[in-house]
Amino acid sequence: MQVLLKDPEPLMYHGEVVLRDGEVVGDIRAASYGHTLGGAVGLSMVEADVPINKKYLNEGTWEVDVAGTRYPAEVSIRPMYDPTNEKIKA
Repeated sequence: MQVLLKDPEPLMYHGEVVLRDGEVVGDIRAASYGHTLGGAVGLSMVEADVPINKKYLNEGTWEVDVAGTRYPAEVSIRPMYDPTNEKIKA
C-alpha cells in the first residue's frame, strides 16, 4: 500500500515503522519525496489478522515513525497520484 505523510517536512527512505491505531503493523519498503503530493510517500508491507481492504485502511488511524517521531499519515491501496491514469492519457 502507499503511505503519504501529512507533514511535508520529514523524509522517509526505507525501514520506517508503520502504525495503525498505535500498533506496529508494518514498515516502509521504499520511499521518496512526492512533489506532486506535497510530502514523503512510500510503499509499505502491512500484516494483519483481517483482510487488508479499503474498510481496514479507512477505519484506522495511521502513523509512521520517522527517526523516533510519529507523524500522521494517509494510506491507500490505489496510487495516490493520478489513480485513474487520466494524466498519462492526456
